[in-house]
Parts: sequence; structure tokens; C-alpha cells
Amino acid sequence: MEHKFGIAIHGGAGTILRTSLTAEKEKLYKDALQAALLSGYTLLQKDGSALDAVEAAIKSLEDCPLFNAGKGAVFNSEGRHEMDASIMNGKNLTAGAVGLIKNVKNPITLARKIMENTTHVFVCGEGAENYARAFRLEMASDEYFFDKFRFEQWKQSSMAGGTFLDHNLHGTNAPDEKKFGTVGAVAMDKNGNLAAGTSTGGMTNKSPGRLGDSAVIGAGTYANNNTCAISCTGHGELFIRSVVAYDISALMEYKKLSLAEACHEVVMKKLVQIEGEGGLIAIDKYGNIELPFNSEGMYRAMKSSDGREEAAIYK
Repeated sequence: MEHKFGIAIHGGAGTILRTSLTAEKEKLYKDALQAALLSGYTLLQKDGSALDAVEAAIKSLEDCPLFNAGKGAVFNSEGRHEMDASIMNGKNLTAGAVGLIKNVKNPITLARKIMENTTHVFVCGEGAENYARAFRLEMASDEYFFDKFRFEQWKQSSMAGGTFLDHNLHGTNAPDEKKFGTVGAVAMDKNGNLAAGTSTGGMTNKSPGRLGDSAVIGAGTYANNNTCAISCTGHGELFIRSVVAYDISALMEYKKLSLAEACHEVVMKKLVQIEGEGGLIAIDKYGNIELPFNSEGMYRAMKSSDGREEAAIYK
């Protein structure tokens, strides 16, 4: 029996207001989301796996400088890039994650290689980069990752002397302008298999060595065929403390909540109580998709074989 299939993607959440995006910029974001969505959905249509769809969609977002992952990754306090990514297969609960890597063009592809070709789950820094070279993955120079807008953002953060979420996105310098620029995807294929993946450049001006939730299985990424697939975007430290992605799966498994109920409980109640701002994308084993967030906005898009389709930014 052929299952309903579908995919959802996100490009970050935070203080994203209509007043701060020009019509041109809004179109650029929506076009980029649509391109990433289609790259994954097309694979699902052609009987591709959920894993393939998730990787393809995230690679598309990593290759786009608008998002804080891959080419658009933000600078840390030393003016360098340290990227994190993770991927999980809901069919057998295998997972791969990389943290604190540089010069790897597509961190999500390296995370998948770690999952499928090593006995490890999580590899960081130089060790992960060595794997990238051993697997002959595409590497890129520091110049490839240099984005003038991100560099100006970093200089502002350095002068302010703090660690900032990928904020100040549209030239305003309000301290409450926050954007969590993680990218991610979740999918279900025609065989009913679920997968999730997440990739990020982290926080602007972050301390070298800092890891957020994007690379942490159970916090920023989780997939289990029995329940759901989740990819998060938000204040990483609080998402780690709340084990957000796994918590949603656990609420479904043990309390028998629906996907919508579990998402509401975690995103709108538990996270809000500890001032954890952000959101997530989710798909359950029936192909239901939820895109909850407690911030002003979240770059998001979804497409399902039952005809549902959406691409949105604001509440």
C-alpha cells in the first residue's frame, strides 16, 4: 500500500516582522524556500527515500546565503565559521551528527556519511573534517563562506560585546531583533519511513566551541517511524535543556497525544515557561504536518501528496 507522503522545511525563526522585510527580500526568501521544498518533494514523488528528500532540501538551503547554514553561516567571536548538522532515520533510529566544522560545503551530507559509513553518531571539529576528506566530500574555501552581510552583522555584535542570535537581519539594530537561522527538513516517503535533519552556523559572535541543539539528536533533530520526525529552530541552549524533539515523540508514544497536541504542549507551554523562543517542523506517521512556533515568525514551507501546500514567514 502506497502511503501518503510529504515534506516540510524551515529556514529559521525569531523576530521576523513584515515591517523589516522589503517585498523584494520577502520574495527572495519565499523563492529559496520553494526551491528547497521542491528539491525534496520531487524525490519523494519519484519513490525516493525520506532521507534523500531531507538531505536534498537541506543542501539547497545550505547553498543559499540567505540562511544561517552552509554558505550563509554566521561568524563566531574569532571571525570564523563553525557549523553543526544532524540527520536521523526513523526506520531504524540510526543517526549522524557533526559539530564545529569548517570548510565542508554541505554539513548535512557529512552528517549522513557519519550515520551510514561509520560506527559513530556524533563527530566534531577536525575529526569530522578528516572524515569529510576521506569520503571525498566537496570542500570550500573560507572565501566561499564569506558573506558581507554576515560579516557586518558580526562586527556589530563584536562592538556590542555580546553573543547574538542571527538577529538584525534587515539592517535594523534593535536588540530585540532576533532570528534563529537554523535550517531543517522532515519528510515521510511512500513506504511510510520518516526522516529529519537540521543544519546551522550557530549564533553570531558565539564562543569558539559552542554547540547548539541542531547537532544534538533528541534536542534539535529526532525521527521515529512509530511517532514523528522533528527539526527545531530556536535558542539552542533552551532546546537542549528541554530535549524538545524527543519530548514531542515521547508525548505521542507514552501519553498518546496527537502530533498537534504534542507540538502545542512543548512549543507553546513548556518552552514558553523557560523563555525558550523558536519553533519546529513536524510530520507524523500518518503524514500530518505541523509547523508551530512561539516567536514572531518562522521561515517555513510544506507540501503533501494530499494537495496541502504552504510557504509562509509571519504568524
